[in-house]
Amino acid sequence: MKLPPLVEGRLVQRYKRFLADVDFGGEVETTHCPNPGAMTGLKQPGMRVWCSVSPNKNRKLPKTLELVEADGIMVGINTNLPNRLVHEALKEGLIPRFRPWPVIEPESTYEKGTRFDFKLSCPDTGGHLYLEVKNVHLNRPDGPNPGASEFPDSVTARGAKHLRKLAEIAEAGGNAAMLYVIQRDDGDRFALAADIDPVYAQAFEYARNAGVMMEAWSCSVSPQRISISKPVRIELAGEE
Repeated sequence: MKLPPLVEGRLVQRYKRFLADVDFGGEVETTHCPNPGAMTGLKQPGMRVWCSVSPNKNRKLPKTLELVEADGIMVGINTNLPNRLVHEALKEGLIPRFRPWPVIEPESTYEKGTRFDFKLSCPDTGGHLYLEVKNVHLNRPDGPNPGASEFPDSVTARGAKHLRKLAEIAEAGGNAAMLYVIQRDDGDRFALAADIDPVYAQAFEYARNAGVMMEAWSCSVSPQRISISKPVRIELAGEE
C-alpha cells in the first residue's frame, strides 16, 4: 500500500493515548496518534517519526503519526492500516490459506454485538470464513520472548472475546481465522505476550485447539509504502 507524502520529525512525547507532540525542525506540533495500545519501545523522546498530513483544512490536528524508527527498524504504528493491508493482500491472493474464499466482505456482522473484520466466501461451494485481524508492533529484546514479535501490548478484553467467538464458529464446523499483521520485519517469530495479558493467551490456545486458523505475517515498511510481505512462524505455548 502506497503511503501519502510523510513529514519527518522527532518525537517529544506521546500522551493521553491518542496524542503525540512532534518536533518538526524546531517547531513542536501536537499530532494525532492512531494507536490505543501501550506502544512499548516506540514512544521514547527523540525517536525519528514520520507523519501524514490531512488535506482537510478543518481538522483540529492536521498531522497523524504513522511510522517510528526503533533501533534502525521502521515500524508502522497506525492501527487503522492492517485491515486495509489485509484487504489488499486478499485481493492479490497473497495469503495461500485464504485463497479458497475469493469473495471479500469487510466489516461483517456475525451476530448481534459481534462483528468480524472480514467474511470471505466461495461462490462455488457456498462456504465462507470469518476472519479477524490484529495489529502487532511489539518487540521486546529484553522480554520473555526475545527476537519475537508479540501480541498484545496491553490488556484486550475485546480481543479475547473475538477469539472465543471464532472458537465457537470452528467448534460448530465453520471456518474461522485470526490474522496477526506485524508492522515491522525484524521479528524471527510471533509469540503471545502472556505476561501482559494471560487471559488473551489462554483464549488464543483455546481457539487454536478448537480449530481456528492462525496466521502471522510481517510487513515491509518504508516512508513510501507498507505491504504485507512474508509469513512468520507462530510460537506455541510450551514450545522450545
